[in-house]
Amino acid sequence: MAISDDAKPRVILLVGPTAVGKTRMAMKMAELFGGEIVSADSMQVYRKMDIGTAKPTLEERRLIPHHLIDVVDPDQPFDVSQYCDLARKVIAGLQKEKKTVFVVGGTGLYIKALLGGLIAGPGADEALRQTLRAEMEKQGPLCLYEKLRRKDQKAAARIDPHDSVRIIRALEVLELTGRSIVEYQQRHRFQEQPYTVLKIGLMPDRTVLHETIDKRTDRMISNGFIDEVRQLLERGYSRSLKPMQSLGYRHVCTFLAGERDLDETVRSIKCDTFRYSKRQMTWFSADRQISWQDPGDFDSAAEKVRFFINP
Repeated sequence: MAISDDAKPRVILLVGPTAVGKTRMAMKMAELFGGEIVSADSMQVYRKMDIGTAKPTLEERRLIPHHLIDVVDPDQPFDVSQYCDLARKVIAGLQKEKKTVFVVGGTGLYIKALLGGLIAGPGADEALRQTLRAEMEKQGPLCLYEKLRRKDQKAAARIDPHDSVRIIRALEVLELTGRSIVEYQQRHRFQEQPYTVLKIGLMPDRTVLHETIDKRTDRMISNGFIDEVRQLLERGYSRSLKPMQSLGYRHVCTFLAGERDLDETVRSIKCDTFRYSKRQMTWFSADRQISWQDPGDFDSAAEKVRFFINP
């Protein structure tokens, strides 16, 4: 028998593109409504990667508890399935404590799986994955994306060229089943719905967002982003690791290897971050349940949350 919406745990989702001000809005909300924050950011799970992932500061985390930050080391595997398992345990615990739950982030796949369930596809084939990883190590990080683009254009169109984990999974599904992972996604349609959810999206003016991204990138550099990446490399974390291939980190690795100067590196980070923000907006705009608003309109968002908690 289906569970009614009234009986399901209530979760407030706050989404939007990178640098739009989700953490700032969420912290004010959590303080007002006695809540805690569950991060939905695929990079903030990694320890020692703080500046480039724009993690909340330790002081911010002392003021408002944040969950699913600093979960694994950069060389440890972490995927959407692990995220869902951990996030659902955290949400269940917060519900028992009568805390208001705010799921906050910009990793669309994590959010979609958390709220709608995981796709029932073929299990992992570790031998095949090792073969694909070895191919990537030998030929470079973009070789597998080109391979996917040749074999499965639908999947390639949905995956970032630098997201090696999702690229390998798409190639794995294609090899094992002869079908595109997109077919499994469309069949599943993420309809599990374990929570009653209020979805709030922060919709920025693009010009303002562009300026915010530029300023944040400059701030990251001045706050020691390059030293952070250098220290990661000195600790033995290879630049070919999934998190080291992410936005910002791969750019700084290129700079530290002497393959690009600093000015060009910073320009490239800014440009690629803005492109990423547009992909995020495209992803979230497909969800018609999201109520969009200006990032600075806290009162409007608070009224939506107030009514959601006490309808």
